[in-house]
Amino acid sequence: MSQIPPQPSHSSVDGKISTFRRLRRLSHILDNAISIPGTSYRIGIDPIIGLLPGGGDFLGTALSAYIVLEAARMGAPRDTLVQMVWNIIVDTLSGTVPVLGDFLDVTWKANTKNIVLLEEHLKIPNSQPTKKVDWLFLAGLFGVLLLVVAGVAALSFMVLRWLLGTLTR
Repeated sequence: MSQIPPQPSHSSVDGKISTFRRLRRLSHILDNAISIPGTSYRIGIDPIIGLLPGGGDFLGTALSAYIVLEAARMGAPRDTLVQMVWNIIVDTLSGTVPVLGDFLDVTWKANTKNIVLLEEHLKIPNSQPTKKVDWLFLAGLFGVLLLVVAGVAALSFMVLRWLLGTLTR
């Protein structure tokens, strides 16, 4: 005899929908909250806070990483989480290039891409109970992301130090 697969409880589905809506709002604020007058293009606060020296890129990356963490808690598969972290890495690395990086930061919209990936995951019929979060895998992903951010910060510091040394000679 075949068994009926377990169905997710109504409250767990409502919780996922509520969390997804909250993440979508955060993504909208980060990537699309501000309309550019006279155009249909929108930007968010992510590229704006990325302009802050020192902690701007770190803050933007931390907010983006929160979306990935919540996606993992909602049962997103590993390949989706890897793609989400890759989107953030591209966003972070592109933000380090003066002028061109700011343009790429405005156009890449990693958070919007990540919300689309999460939405695709959530539309899959749930024939299995939600998998538990693989915290070790997630820690490894965030470790890679942290190394990239630390590398970008170190590189920025070295370039700034070199510029200041060159200008003061």
